[in-house]
Amino acid sequence: MGRQAAQDRGEPLTRLVRFEATDGVELVGLLYEPKRKTKRAAIFLHGTGGSSIFDAKRTNVLAAELLAHGMAFFPFNNRGAHVLRRLRRRKRSINGGAAHELIRDCVKDIDGALRELRARGYSDITLIGHSTGANKVAVYDFHKPRNPVKRYVLLAGGDDTGMTLANLGERRSRAALEKAKARIKAKRGDELVPKGLSSMPISWRSFLDMNNPDGDYNVFPFYEVMQNLRAGRRPHFRHVKGIRKPALFLYGDEDEYLYGDVSRCVGILADALGPKPNVELAVLADADHGFGGKERQLVETIVNWMAD
Repeated sequence: MGRQAAQDRGEPLTRLVRFEATDGVELVGLLYEPKRKTKRAAIFLHGTGGSSIFDAKRTNVLAAELLAHGMAFFPFNNRGAHVLRRLRRRKRSINGGAAHELIRDCVKDIDGALRELRARGYSDITLIGHSTGANKVAVYDFHKPRNPVKRYVLLAGGDDTGMTLANLGERRSRAALEKAKARIKAKRGDELVPKGLSSMPISWRSFLDMNNPDGDYNVFPFYEVMQNLRAGRRPHFRHVKGIRKPALFLYGDEDEYLYGDVSRCVGILADALGPKPNVELAVLADADHGFGGKERQLVETIVNWMAD
């Protein structure tokens, strides 16, 4: 027998697309398009900690499911992909990867992806973010609420700020943040923090960005609410409270990063959002943080929500 066709093995046809963020940083993604022409497309934002849409098993699986529902799919590697890398930016390169990323730069990356899709004729665009990608969806809306995205899907939004606080404790966490500020002031912000502060390589600048309780990274401060802490001065959940577009927040009931209590964290989020007609919260049964093995149910949940 001949070799099994790639599409039969769950490998839908795609094209490699190179494009620029709005500040000139060169990015690359995969564009999956259904056979029947459509104006509907979904952009996918991956998480942090070394993530890459090219390495993730879910990329082809999600693409196949969305194509079956007549939607194009555009996952791309943002400037925080992988851990340590150099990014091309017109005439010079800059530090990139999760070790050097600042979350607010996601606005430039997302706008670049939107510009690329709109130039290709797509106008009904859904922005999907997973893990830290969900945080980026909220940060994007917070800083640019007037944008061409039709709707948001926030999958397994993470509390990286809270996890560091839980790991280091309040005193060590405050001291580390002050040290990060001092290193940045001394123009040493691109140096990596010691392993005692982070198991993953990360610069002092990005460490401060990720763990500042008043910063943009702290979108889902579950740990602070659960522990009745006020680590910062700004209101909890301020990024998501202001969302006015249709938005679906979805978690797996076995998410390993929600402090062993998914239902409580989802309840905290529900209380923070309040009754909003544009927002829906859902929990997918038997699903972990990455929704591994549940991709079909995940896409069906998203598509059914879009149809309501």
